[in-house]
Amino acid sequence: MPTGLGLSGSRGTVSAPPFGGGRTGPWALVSPGTWKMPVPLFLLSLALGRSPMVLSLEKLMGPQDTARCSPGLSCHLWDGDVLCLPGSIVSAPGPVLVPTRLQTELVLRCHQETDCDLCVRVAIHLAVHGHWEEPKDEDKLGIAADPELEEPRNAFLQAQVVLSFQAYPTARCVLLEVQVRAALARPGQSVGSVVFDCFEAALGAEVRLWSYTQPRYQKELNLTQQLPDCKGLEVRDSIQSCWALPWLSVSADGDDVHLVLDVSEEQHFGLSLYWNHVQGPTKPWWHSNLTGPQNITLNHTDLFPCLCIQVWPLEPDSVRTSLCPFREDPRAQGNLWRAARLRLLPPRGWQLNAPCSLLAEATLCWQAPGGGPCQSLVPPLSRTNVTVNKTLELPLLNAHPNLCVQVSSWEKLQLQECLWADSLGALKDDMLLVETRGPQDNRSLCALEPSGCTPLLSRASTRAAHLGEQLLQDLQSGQCLQLWEDDLRALWACPMDKYVHQRWALVWLACLLLASVLFLLFLFKKDHVKAAAKGRAALLLYSAEDSGFERLVGALASALCQLPLRVVVDLWSRRELSAQGPLAWFHAQRYQTLQDGGVVVLLFSPGAVALCHEWLQDGAAASAPQGPHDAFAASLSCVLPDFLQGRAPGRYVGAYFDGLLHSEAVPALFRSVPVFSLPSQLPDFLGTLQRPGSPRPGRLRERAKQVSRVLQPSLDQLLQAPGAPGAPGYPGDCTRDGT
Repeated sequence: MPTGLGLSGSRGTVSAPPFGGGRTGPWALVSPGTWKMPVPLFLLSLALGRSPMVLSLEKLMGPQDTARCSPGLSCHLWDGDVLCLPGSIVSAPGPVLVPTRLQTELVLRCHQETDCDLCVRVAIHLAVHGHWEEPKDEDKLGIAADPELEEPRNAFLQAQVVLSFQAYPTARCVLLEVQVRAALARPGQSVGSVVFDCFEAALGAEVRLWSYTQPRYQKELNLTQQLPDCKGLEVRDSIQSCWALPWLSVSADGDDVHLVLDVSEEQHFGLSLYWNHVQGPTKPWWHSNLTGPQNITLNHTDLFPCLCIQVWPLEPDSVRTSLCPFREDPRAQGNLWRAARLRLLPPRGWQLNAPCSLLAEATLCWQAPGGGPCQSLVPPLSRTNVTVNKTLELPLLNAHPNLCVQVSSWEKLQLQECLWADSLGALKDDMLLVETRGPQDNRSLCALEPSGCTPLLSRASTRAAHLGEQLLQDLQSGQCLQLWEDDLRALWACPMDKYVHQRWALVWLACLLLASVLFLLFLFKKDHVKAAAKGRAALLLYSAEDSGFERLVGALASALCQLPLRVVVDLWSRRELSAQGPLAWFHAQRYQTLQDGGVVVLLFSPGAVALCHEWLQDGAAASAPQGPHDAFAASLSCVLPDFLQGRAPGRYVGAYFDGLLHSEAVPALFRSVPVFSLPSQLPDFLGTLQRPGSPRPGRLRERAKQVSRVLQPSLDQLLQAPGAPGAPGYPGDCTRDGT
């Protein structure tokens, strides 16, 4: 006896070598195209991935065929069978009943309680096909219709439905007459179903069903199903042909799997364990004649998806029962892939060897040294299904150690082997070139790298791009090995050993470049820190109305300078302003301020508001500067377009002084940016001027108090001067010269 498998019972112990398995499942009858899990009597344990269950069948007493309908239908079964003559498809004269779906169910037809045969019950679902005729023109115009024309809608739709059954060696055709009231029929809608009991069939037979009408208005329905055998049904006590079978159950206990044969004492039976291959014949693994009962123990390492078990009584012409319970067992699947091997068959053939058939795909890939992913090569080996233990040819001109074969299942990589690594040595540091050939002898070359296929002579920062000219010269001088070609493409392997020193030079150059970049970053960071220490730039623009207002602006500018702000104001640039002119000076300062990320502050006063209104009403003709140092009037030619075109937010901030101007006096155009009242809104004003994220709210309030203390005396002095708002002699509406 072989060793590796334990078999115990009343007759002792037997053993056999390791092996693999298949699948079983409960068979349930459903509509065509769908299956439920088969229901074997062999109780599969949870460890095998199945819940124990069997199918109990309804019993029909007597040999008579019957038919019944769903509510709303009437039906009649013709006596005896009819000829199966589908005929040609004809056009429907109007609405007709046609079968739309077949549904089957297994039952038992019994002559006595313990003398039954397997029988197939068939349900035919019906629907209305076609439409009623459109009413004539007289009906559409309101002319009374003939009552005889309404009669068809009050009549019945009738159909003669043929149901054909084939299960070798039996063939039958039955005819069912079905009718439904026409008023209940709607085109395209189901009207119900007819159930036929039933067609007798043998256990394990393949049955085929067809259904159509006479005459035939559409293509016939068809359904093919495989019936279960004794093991899949609870029929041991009902079907006499199942009485003599050995009954087998499968269970798991830790790493062991038990096959328990429920056989009467002293009954002789045969047991065979075999591999059931989809491609090719079955491969026996172990066979023995035994006497029941027996308990067979298998180790989990012996399980394979195609391992099947067959038992039969040792009698002439006995029924054999087969079971493949491990087809979906995860341990069996894992064992199969661990046992699978890729094998090279010189000169360029290869095989996938495995104990069972596999659902897998294979492709060729290029494995560069260094442990990176193997890069798929669609040419020359496109992704295709693999046949186990069948020799496949690789259409290569030359072999290379970096060429590998990958095998995947359900998009998961299972195997990868570089088949020529043993015969040609370790992986080489070669560059794979992909040549693409076009019309008129045009061709392009790219190098396969981890980032993709890099065109030669490109400006990419990869090794292939840096060595593009050298690789092209190597290819033209015949130093590269051609691996494969067709009419449009070719693959070349170019050695890179001689460029090793150049690669180290590139490494040193890269280090120097990195050091230079770090140094530049350090300088940039240093300048950024200096800029941050200097603070944000703020350009103050105002209308020079009188000396009192200029002193107030000077006090504000001096107070802001105490903060981390770089303040620019024409009061401190009289010499440059006189030399350049107000317009040129403003353009230069505005450009520099915005370039540095600063902000332009518009200080509104009665005179500034009047200037803005004149600009908005009269345009540039009313924009003559007030004096040699009036930058505000000159700036309006550049400021107003920013507001009119929506570029002002983020660049400009408005402000006016408490007591000198009301908020409503600021022109609506300038309210698209924040406008603050000083000094009452100094905290918000300072927060807007400074860079985001600094300072903290408490620190900001303290700085606002400092600015307010500097600003308030100058503001009080201006408000108390003659001509100020509320003071005697103050004009009711502001003029451009502020007098």
